[in-house]
Order: sequence, then C-alpha cells, then structure tokens
Amino acid sequence: MLMTGFAGFLGLLKIVLMALAAFGLFDAAFRREDAFRAADKQTKVFWLVILGIALIVSYLFSILSFLPIIGVIASIVYIVDVRPAVKQVSGGGGGGGRRGSSSDGPYGPYNGGR
Repeated sequence: MLMTGFAGFLGLLKIVLMALAAFGLFDAAFRREDAFRAADKQTKVFWLVILGIALIVSYLFSILSFLPIIGVIASIVYIVDVRPAVKQVSGGGGGGGRRGSSSDGPYGPYNGGR
C-alpha cells in the first residue's frame, strides 16, 4: 500500500515537472529572438534546445534518476531568471488596464509643448 502511494506521488511529480518544462518551452517559443540577446540571456535557440531536452528527458527517464533533475533545474532557471528579463525587455507584462505610450506622463500624454 505504501509503495502504491509512493508510485502515485512520483507519477504526479513527473507530470508536474513535465508541465514545468513544457511551459518554459512554449513560453520561449513565443518570445522574440532579439529580446533574448537584449536581455543578455543566451539565445532563443539555446533555450529552446535546453527546454526541449528537459521535456524529453523528464518523459523518458525516472524522476529518481539524475537527468530529469538537471532538466528541472534548467526549467526553473528559465522561468525564474530568463523569462522575467526577456519579458521586461520585450515590453510584455501582465495586468490589465489601459496602457499608454512611453511618453505618457502622470497627467496624460506629453506632446513636447505643442
């Protein structure tokens, strides 16, 4: 009974870690390539390859082996470090509301004294 519960937990953990790698892969795929260079975070192709390998490794190997742990670390590095930097450089951000241009001041748009 304990082994069945442990196997179920490991299966659930494997699915969560695969979802983490898949999220990072799809997020990197839809980001602009020049944003990676502007944020000084390797290249888009580099992160697509690393996260793709992490996804494949987490699917093929047991969660208790060494390779999926490396894949999880790579996914976490992308999500925690690279993604926010690329998002900031590319101007993407969450939150709703009205977004103005970069020349908007606290009282509306700045028109250069016109």
